Amino acid sequence: MTQHVTAAPAATDSAPVPQWWRDAVIYQVYPRSFADGNGDGMGDLPGIAARLPHLRDLGVDAVWLSPFYASPQADAGYDVADYRAVDPMFGTLTDADGLIREAHALGLRVIFDIVPNHCSDRHEWFQEALREGPGAPARDRFHFRPGTGPDGELPPNDWESVFGGPAWTRVEDGEWYLHLFAPEQPDFNWDHPAVHEEFRSVLRFWLDLGVDGFRIDVAHGLVKASGLPDIGHGEQVKLLGKQEVPYFDQDGVHAIYRDWRRILQEYGAERIAVAEAWTPTVERSARYLRHDELHQAFNFEYLTTGWDAAALRDVIDRSLTAMNAVGAPATWVLSNHDVVRHATRFADGDAARGLRRARAATLLMLALPGSAYLYQGEELGLPEVTELPDEVRQDPAFFRGAGQEGTRDGCRVPLPWSGRRAPFGFGPADGGPSWLPQPDSWRDLSVAAQTGDPDSTLEFYRRALAVRRAHPALGAGRDIAWLPSPDGVLAFRRTGRGGSFVCTVNLTASPVALPTPGTLLLASADVGPGAGRTVLPADTAVWWAA
Repeated sequence: MTQHVTAAPAATDSAPVPQWWRDAVIYQVYPRSFADGNGDGMGDLPGIAARLPHLRDLGVDAVWLSPFYASPQADAGYDVADYRAVDPMFGTLTDADGLIREAHALGLRVIFDIVPNHCSDRHEWFQEALREGPGAPARDRFHFRPGTGPDGELPPNDWESVFGGPAWTRVEDGEWYLHLFAPEQPDFNWDHPAVHEEFRSVLRFWLDLGVDGFRIDVAHGLVKASGLPDIGHGEQVKLLGKQEVPYFDQDGVHAIYRDWRRILQEYGAERIAVAEAWTPTVERSARYLRHDELHQAFNFEYLTTGWDAAALRDVIDRSLTAMNAVGAPATWVLSNHDVVRHATRFADGDAARGLRRARAATLLMLALPGSAYLYQGEELGLPEVTELPDEVRQDPAFFRGAGQEGTRDGCRVPLPWSGRRAPFGFGPADGGPSWLPQPDSWRDLSVAAQTGDPDSTLEFYRRALAVRRAHPALGAGRDIAWLPSPDGVLAFRRTGRGGSFVCTVNLTASPVALPTPGTLLLASADVGPGAGRTVLPADTAVWWAA
């Protein structure tokens, strides 16, 4: 029996808006690893601007840049010292302006990261707070507290850093300050009016420069529970993703985003904000997307779901139901700069299997209604780099070993563009530096090596995005109709402008013969024809015009 995920009536603003983001494909650029324009081994804004034609040719709608602001780089730029300045390692403000203009000339929208939960300990506000000492008004913009214990030698509460260890650091005058991440990243106190006003100004600064939107880092973390209460046990990092902690997903964050929505609307209906909001459920995430708050939220439940048909169907259904209830588009994502690349996550120890599943997962993701996010390099089929020497690693979670498992450096290795010798076109010279070393095997995964090869992952992505653009039933809309299918197989129909479309995905380890639903548009692997039936190999997805 065909089952539907039904769309609720859309909640809208008072005036119609173009809402380009509802079915956009957005490509994440991690600036230090995308392209190096000056040969110093570090990616930069001129390097990104020079490579924007690759993104246009790939077929994406927008590019999202991780932080490039002035920063000591204690956490790869997520420790911001000046929100209105470009760090010299990435270029200049003129380069940022030029990048926006070049992207717009190529038909690409631009989204910048903003980091409002915390700043760098080198930020002028925090330096002022340190200088002025206990009781100074400057300290009220952060969470400074006296310690506990006979001499104040213990932290103010039992909160733990996401990166491991206590979430508090003591300064020379004896007080402690809160940092949910690294000690170099003190948390702002969003109960203070000056913090609100500062970020209103920062948003307007970049909107005036022409940016099309913002991705909000740790969007769920700005507001802390009143009184900063103890949690009562250790190993809080195991709760992350569930967010059963008094410093994440507090109701007070929503007033902040209603205020930000009004600022975005001052600049027209096409400026957007995207929440990085780790919440216990997709229903909690949907609360960030009510009609007067943000436009999108990353779907981390989808990202963290394994290669399992029943689990994927469940998270797809719940995601669409939750987002439709508030009139927001669903989003789908498989990889980003904080997680193991999905070609490796899905591999179960077999790299070839991982790539097959990754390609099939891409077709599934791009067939779902809503917006899809791609992480740089996934269009090349890049695997996680799992054998980086300890001496080159830079992820603060690696150095605070009680925190997140593993290291995020493996998904941040610079991209290979061309050539047979490292850094494979990442910089302007063969044999030049790159801030993390690339595997020799990446010579066969470069953009140049894959361009024109019909069997390559890059050409597969280009075809998929071209088909998605050509068939309006893909991406657009807000619901799907599940079709009967064997265990381990997902099949659903999409209907929209231009006709009907079917996606089938075989997530099993064996070939499956299915009735042919229409004309084959694209498959993630070769499929076998039959008399009115099609044989889907293991770990294969197919798009049909039906």
